[in-house]
Amino acid sequence: MLRVENLSAAYGAVQVLWDVNLDIRDGEIVALIGSNGAGKSTLLSVVSGLLKARAGKVRFDERDITHAASSQIVEAGLVHVPQGRRLFAGLSVKENLLMGAYRRSDRGQVLTDLEWVLSLFPSLERRLALPAGKMSGG
Repeated sequence: MLRVENLSAAYGAVQVLWDVNLDIRDGEIVALIGSNGAGKSTLLSVVSGLLKARAGKVRFDERDITHAASSQIVEAGLVHVPQGRRLFAGLSVKENLLMGAYRRSDRGQVLTDLEWVLSLFPSLERRLALPAGKMSGG
């Protein structure tokens, strides 16, 4: 599903990633853990097309997206929600969650997937109608 091969990236002259490899198969859940400055956000920025790779390849569903525009990557079905409070504060928690499925055409499965997400984060269920902007960042 998502494969990163020998990926290197930099901000100007400062190299941040060196030969990163990652293979995530369909259905897997992966946590990317590291200290501040370790390159987690940089890796995700390269994968989502927000930052260009210096070297290496990024493949999503067997398609090479290394040099694709971020809009093309979203069209392919890969979405990056950057860190920070980038949400629609005036919409409900449920509406924000459903925005993540905006490009999907299988609406019935979207509701099933929402139920699955709520099983992972049960405290969200009682907050679905609250404005997302009222939620704590912690």
